[in-house]
Amino acid sequence: MEMKLTIKRVPTVVSNYQEEGAAADAANDRPRAGCGRDCLGDCCLPDSKLPLYAFKASPKKPSSQEDAANTDFFVNLLLGLWEDKMARGLFRYDVTACETKVIPGNLGFVAQLNEGRHLKKRPTEFRVDRVLQPFDAAKFNFTKVGQEEVLFQFENGGGDDSFFLKSAPISVADRAPNVVAINVSPIEYGHVLLIPRVLDRLPQRIDQESFLLALHMAAEAASPYFRLGYNSLGAFATINHLHFQAYYLTVPFPVEKAATKRIFLAEGVMNSGVKVSKLMNYPVRGLVFEGGNSLNDLASVVSSACIWLQDNNVPYNVLISDCGKKIFLFPQCYAEKQALGEVSQELLDTQVNPAAWEISGHIVLKRRSDYEEASEASAWRLLAEVSLSEERFEEVKAYIFDAAGLVQSDEEEVSEDEDAAAYTPVSIAPAVAEGCLVLQ
Repeated sequence: MEMKLTIKRVPTVVSNYQEEGAAADAANDRPRAGCGRDCLGDCCLPDSKLPLYAFKASPKKPSSQEDAANTDFFVNLLLGLWEDKMARGLFRYDVTACETKVIPGNLGFVAQLNEGRHLKKRPTEFRVDRVLQPFDAAKFNFTKVGQEEVLFQFENGGGDDSFFLKSAPISVADRAPNVVAINVSPIEYGHVLLIPRVLDRLPQRIDQESFLLALHMAAEAASPYFRLGYNSLGAFATINHLHFQAYYLTVPFPVEKAATKRIFLAEGVMNSGVKVSKLMNYPVRGLVFEGGNSLNDLASVVSSACIWLQDNNVPYNVLISDCGKKIFLFPQCYAEKQALGEVSQELLDTQVNPAAWEISGHIVLKRRSDYEEASEASAWRLLAEVSLSEERFEEVKAYIFDAAGLVQSDEEEVSEDEDAAAYTPVSIAPAVAEGCLVLQ
């Protein structure tokens, strides 16, 4: 008999249309003349006009100072439009007023005091034992979002240059549009959602096409401070409608500073140019993919790994870093342990749901006492609970390599960081002290 694991959860409200009243209309899954809300459903979107950002087909490095200056265009545009939404009162609180600090220690975890993020949330039943679940039109999804929350369409322009149009018709003849919308409960400045092919109602499931789209967004941003994250179901995604998150934070994430060890690959197996490493001396075990002859090559390798994880019911989180050139992949087991009663009550009382941002080292706290007492030791203890065991991680890694066409060579792995062997992690107590960390 199949056992169904569930957790009573309080998901973050990402849209002003997520409340029960605004989200009650499930009729958006059939075409209509219009529901009067200017939503992103079939009833309204095909006849609408929205701003359009058309990205270049093949990102290339800037060859001149003028080209380098132009790389700021996407980030400046996105942040300007985001601030306009803030001025119009579309956010549930002012995230720019939240206090932020770097916690002293070797890794420099980032703590933010965000007392507004936990307000006005609706309880729900969240199944955590299935990474892949069918799309349910009756539940909240992004077709129910109002168009006033959208910044722009995000489409491949097909040429060597990017361009922006303040208004462009929605073309649904060939494919559903990709849209970038605000997260009305932002974690950080510029927090947005990238929703691939919104009218196709895709469940939260990565494929190569959607992952490549996310890499293009990171490449267009061309800023090390603009990252994208992805959470699978079972790894604290709260909405089963395909989406990535992104925001702008002008400090390095701890995981970006962590030591890595290169995994040498057998020659002749593949010609993608993708390099693979594993994180060292970091509380969550993970793989790092970087390089590649093209964004498509990198997307192909990493999406193949993600597809194996989701097809085999392994929850995972992804961080897209370094302008789309470096990807961190974290298989995790925290929600499963939580559902099975294997997480201590002290840790549960912190109400921490470690997803991509928390695992990467950006810790959002809802109470001032937690913020003031946050330490590297408490962050490390929490994240260590998220990680697969060494044995399980190596087993999953072997399956991932096989799925991605990677073959590890017999050559000895070497550290990419001279300090890898020098750093000793903080000692880990059996339980987290009260009031340590994070609310997702």
